[in-house]
Amino acid sequence: MQQDASANTGSSRTDTLSGRVTRSRDFVVGGIMTAAIVMFVGSAGSVLPDALGRIYGQEVSPDNIAVTALLLNIALIIFGWRRYGELHREIAHHKYAEEQAKTLAVTDPLTGCLNRRAIGEASANLIAQAARRDMTVAYLMIDLDNFKNINDIQGHDAGDKVLVEVAQRLKATMPPNSHVARLGGDEFACTFIFDADFPETVQRVAEDLIEQVSKPITGPASSGTAELTVTASIGIARADQCENSLDVLMRRADIAMYASKKHGRNRYCWFDPRMENEVQFRNKIESGMRIGISRGEFVPYYEQQIDLNTGMLIGFEVLARWNSPELGQISPEIFIPIAEDTGMIGDLSASVMRQAMEDARGWDQSLTISVNISPVQLRDPWLAQKIVKLLVETGFPASRLEIEITESCLFENMGLAQSIIGSLKNQGVRVALDDFGTGYSSLAHLRALPFDRIKIDRSFVTSMNESKESRAIVQTIALLGESMGLPITAEGIEDGELIAHLAEIGCAKGQGFHFGQPLSIEQARRLLAERNMLGLGWTPQPVPQDDAEPLTEPQLRAARGE
Repeated sequence: MQQDASANTGSSRTDTLSGRVTRSRDFVVGGIMTAAIVMFVGSAGSVLPDALGRIYGQEVSPDNIAVTALLLNIALIIFGWRRYGELHREIAHHKYAEEQAKTLAVTDPLTGCLNRRAIGEASANLIAQAARRDMTVAYLMIDLDNFKNINDIQGHDAGDKVLVEVAQRLKATMPPNSHVARLGGDEFACTFIFDADFPETVQRVAEDLIEQVSKPITGPASSGTAELTVTASIGIARADQCENSLDVLMRRADIAMYASKKHGRNRYCWFDPRMENEVQFRNKIESGMRIGISRGEFVPYYEQQIDLNTGMLIGFEVLARWNSPELGQISPEIFIPIAEDTGMIGDLSASVMRQAMEDARGWDQSLTISVNISPVQLRDPWLAQKIVKLLVETGFPASRLEIEITESCLFENMGLAQSIIGSLKNQGVRVALDDFGTGYSSLAHLRALPFDRIKIDRSFVTSMNESKESRAIVQTIALLGESMGLPITAEGIEDGELIAHLAEIGCAKGQGFHFGQPLSIEQARRLLAERNMLGLGWTPQPVPQDDAEPLTEPQLRAARGE
């Protein structure tokens, strides 16, 4: 609002200065014309009769000086009249330019909606009007789901077409005396007055907006034209529950919008105070993570990987764990999504991977480590180089490292995935296709990418005893791996009775809680020492006791948004 006030003040000063210049020019031109007319009237009375008499043949000799003065007066009148007309055209043009500048200052140039600054002022005016009428204001924050895919796949022309069409649909759907704004990117805002006793009015508007936005849009695409489809996630807040504070209203609508996205997209959510608690808790975790990564608070834990035919330990999967001095034990289910959303996942993964390589460097050379790569990391074209750099700096053999990539990663950018996997393979790193069979499965991926291993998702393995379908899926994947020469790893083995069956159908390697919980570095070293698989120079250390208390169940539920 302060920016609005400053802009309005600057605009009023410009208008005042312009008005002074205009009035000054009007005065000068008006003065010239008035003087010319007075002189014309004064001289015309004596000169015109003589001039007319001369024209009609009378013996009259008009005063040449007086005639010259008369002609000069006429010329001044003509000049003044023309200048007066030019001045008025100039003023009209100047006013038009000022109006255009004012319009551009409050309007989004692409969609014609209000811009971020203007919707704030418009909403403040609506709140004042609603208060006088014993009503309130609804503020709807709207974000288009998966809009980035349209820009990336179909091009920015298609993205602009979608934004323009969505803006028109929003304007057409909103009730009278409402405001629609584009806040930037693919975010919009709508605001209108409603009766506080009938919130269902707002819900109907939100439902109509979702329905209209989701209709296909025909627009330009990379291959001609295409039907472009987006959906909308909407967050709603009401002014009477925000003490009519515009800043609080907009922030709460934004929080509710992110809740809509979190709960499945293509829907609306009213703001709930618990959402704000969740945001505050998330921000606390995010701040703790930024400090914790640099302090080395994120450490690797090791889940055993077993040869199902011999029962021998052949490696570990590396898992990230965080025991924050301030927040306690934070589940990976909480901090991994936050790391991905905030872009910290790359630094977090590199820190844990470096520690794991340094830990495992002195272990028995037959032991491997497997590291899972986030879909966000696979968007980084320098990922392979960063991993190779860690191998060089730690001295860990590339042949003992296996990178696990989930199938969902491959749909975003197959070309980049091929490049990264190819670079890793050239350095001797093995690559596994993780969570195979979870719904993204495609034989094209197995043909197009040089994987070394397939990992069956734990959901199928853990339900094999109860579900014939799961048992059939596991057996089919094992046969597929055998036919393509790809070893199979079964995750989620919790029942020892499954081991013989998994080995029989062709699963070479397995992991799961049946073989033990993930181990800290000290626990892993003790295990390896017992099996004579640990290098020299290590002496057992007392297992440290965690001072920090784990998060309570309500805190965990709040962090997950439950």
